[in-house]
Amino acid sequence: MPTILLIDGWRFFFYSNEGNEPIHIHCQKGDRECKYWLDRNNFDIAEAYSYNLSASDKRNVKKIIFEYFELIEKEWDDFQKRKEL
Repeated sequence: MPTILLIDGWRFFFYSNEGNEPIHIHCQKGDRECKYWLDRNNFDIAEAYSYNLSASDKRNVKKIIFEYFELIEKEWDDFQKRKEL
């Protein structure tokens, strides 16, 4: 489970055993957790699930994902390549 970012107490990471799912990022802070799909073509995200997040938490997580969108894409691609080796 490589951690990509640690910002404002939020940990952004990938799971290594999720098969062939499209690009996404997991986020966790304490007992709050969520997952967002990234749409590369439209520079957009969609919530896959969230647990114990307030509306404010969701706004903050989305803001961070958009701010680091390109970094997440790059890390995802690098992570997928390493898995293939």
